[in-house]
Amino acid sequence: MADQSFVFSLFLIFTGAACLATVALYTKQPLLVAYIVLGALLGPYGYSFISDTSLLQDTSHVGIIFLLFLLGLDMQPSHLVAMLKKASSVAIGSSIAFFSIGFGLSWLFGLTHMESSIVGLSLMFSSTIIGIKLLPTTVLHHRHVGELVVGLLLLQDIIAIIVLIVIYANQGTGQPSSLAMLKPLIAMPLLTYAAFLMIRFVILPLIHRFDRFHEYIFLLAIGWCLGMAEGAQLVGLSAEMGAFIAGVSLASSPISQYIATHLKPLRDFFLILFFFSIGASFDLGLVSDVALPAIVLALAAVCLKPIIFRFFLLRIKEDSSMSWEVGFRLGQTSEFSLLIAYVAASSSMIGVIASHIIQATAIITFLLSSYIVLLNFPSPIAIKDELRRD
Repeated sequence: MADQSFVFSLFLIFTGAACLATVALYTKQPLLVAYIVLGALLGPYGYSFISDTSLLQDTSHVGIIFLLFLLGLDMQPSHLVAMLKKASSVAIGSSIAFFSIGFGLSWLFGLTHMESSIVGLSLMFSSTIIGIKLLPTTVLHHRHVGELVVGLLLLQDIIAIIVLIVIYANQGTGQPSSLAMLKPLIAMPLLTYAAFLMIRFVILPLIHRFDRFHEYIFLLAIGWCLGMAEGAQLVGLSAEMGAFIAGVSLASSPISQYIATHLKPLRDFFLILFFFSIGASFDLGLVSDVALPAIVLALAAVCLKPIIFRFFLLRIKEDSSMSWEVGFRLGQTSEFSLLIAYVAASSSMIGVIASHIIQATAIITFLLSSYIVLLNFPSPIAIKDELRRD
């Protein structure tokens, strides 16, 4: 149905999501599973009800941007800086361990050294969406577990940006540019400083002047979020990083929680599209070729990430049970893993099989990790009533 309208695609997605979500709730399954399964069923490799998912993928990216913006609104800058300093050794040490595991397993399955390296890189990161979506927003964000999860995810995002810069730089000349490497590292503190200046001298005065017009506050918040996302991309950072900086810069304002509450439904709308696009973009015809390595890599990630995170967290004097919880909440691969697979495949650094191994591993870990967290830890969408928190 290549000639179908975008509106009809949305009708199929959200009607189908409502139906599968109903089944998931009755059977006490996580809703994320319903969205991914729906994408596989309706997408071009399933029943082809939606054959062109490129527009949906671009649109769904807005959900990740809003997710990071709302996260930033819940983070006080002073607490964030302290947590990033504390968690840096954990992020770096665990990334090296995950890369080594991914590289070794991929090489054993016969992938080339370059493909094994890309798979290893994809295993280094945990999902920002899964990690934050399953955090109770009013319970853990202001407690230590939430701060650790968020701090580690942000440090991983910084590492992921550096990895993507190296991959992009290798597309043309084969050697990464030193200037391309340094540009984001210089741009991030400058963009953060500019954001706080804008908040102090432009955004907050406008809010104070027109705070009784709720529609205006809503529009101003969205414009600030998306504007910072675009600004971050212009200086070599990711849109997600720009949105997070936009949120953090606004977090100290009394209006921040009002904005966060009213933007959550909009965020959820786009996140449904994101998970649908993950399921829709997977070529089901390659399942037999990628199933075994993907399952092994996924099980390695889900089983070993909690152990490795716990090991490094204990070394910085964190509590054992808290370290386990943080490890399980981060026990999956990332949206950045999917992006790394796409960029590397488009530049012929890896083949189709390696790319789909990364995609399949990400999908499996999303599902397995969600089940583990929902069955054992507090969450807004926990399966057990006693664990449901928001």
